[in-house]
Amino acid sequence: MDRLVNTVRPYAWGSVTAIPELLGQEPTGSPQAEMWMGAHPGAPSRTDRGEGLRPLDELIAADPRGELGAGAVARFGTGLPFLLKVLAAGIPLSIQAHPTLDQARAGFAAEEALGIPVDAPHRNYRDANHKPELICALDEFDGLCGFRRPADAAALMAALEVPALTPLIGRLRRGPEPEALREALATVLTMAPDTAAGIVRLTAEAVDKAAAGDPDGPYAPYALISRTFPGDIGLLAGMLLNHVRLQPGEALYLGAGVPHGYLYGTAVELMANSDNVLRAGLTPKHIDVPELMKVVGFTPADPDVLRPVPVPGTPGEELYPVPIDEFRLSRFRLDGQDRRVDGRAPQILLCTAGAARLTAADGQTLDLARGESAFLPATGADTVLAGTGATVFRATVTL
Repeated sequence: MDRLVNTVRPYAWGSVTAIPELLGQEPTGSPQAEMWMGAHPGAPSRTDRGEGLRPLDELIAADPRGELGAGAVARFGTGLPFLLKVLAAGIPLSIQAHPTLDQARAGFAAEEALGIPVDAPHRNYRDANHKPELICALDEFDGLCGFRRPADAAALMAALEVPALTPLIGRLRRGPEPEALREALATVLTMAPDTAAGIVRLTAEAVDKAAAGDPDGPYAPYALISRTFPGDIGLLAGMLLNHVRLQPGEALYLGAGVPHGYLYGTAVELMANSDNVLRAGLTPKHIDVPELMKVVGFTPADPDVLRPVPVPGTPGEELYPVPIDEFRLSRFRLDGQDRRVDGRAPQILLCTAGAARLTAADGQTLDLARGESAFLPATGADTVLAGTGATVFRATVTL
């Protein structure tokens, strides 16, 4: 068992207080957006096996079968296939979508062939992997997820009574739903800057007025967006998407091509080991409209809120089911009884409440306080998890 030393990413949208509170630290006064747990080369966790701190990706690369197990290597390759994060949004993140595996491989190869540095601001594909993800709320968590039905998006805009929105509303009301959404998003993202500025300003004024009269109503998320990103075309793009509010313990699965954006709150996020993002607004970063339009799926759907279900044969473990094997998220809410954690696959355990003790088959113990995490190599032997009033998330793979 390896206690992890993790990197906290200071992105501008991060909360100033949420991650320090989780870690029991004083806030620095600067945003702290994501704590990464895993072996992504961009910010690998580190651990000390008696030789000083070493990056987890290096340890795994030195002995993939010993660290990940033969089954995981055969199925997913020689790297840890998932990345676990704590995400703390103080203001809205960019509206974005992620590529399929084939799209990521092709896009990465094309940008490599062009000689674009992997850290270049205009680079779309920083690796050759897809990035499906699961977000599980630790507190009340607001986000945008997937396209509304075009008629619903049109009605939301029409009720604002902004004449400048009439052409966009008309596009949403014409033709098959996927085509209506495609045309609407393309229209929003390719407007002339002067035209976009005028429409966004008028829409923002109407949204702010509507939200002032109904602070918990349908326009509140968009008033937050307009205040945080004045003049950003993402306000219009965001109105094409469903608003969803997760309660603690609820989750969303976001597959390839699903447009989404997180607005505020703290959550555990588990994803394939990738950092590929195509953006559609609410960001000063690069927006590649043609590439985004290739990646996004335009089928409308209501958000499918996931709640954990008991795992048969594993008392105390609750699973968030997802249609992918590269990552698996479950939760233990410890009540004083010992719980067994299957050791056949590599995993990361994260304590988000209380304190927990891990006991390996050889008797080694490791205590985790709130905010601490551990990497468990695939030894094949179960680990005992104990604690009272503690919550521990388990990230692993499905073999």
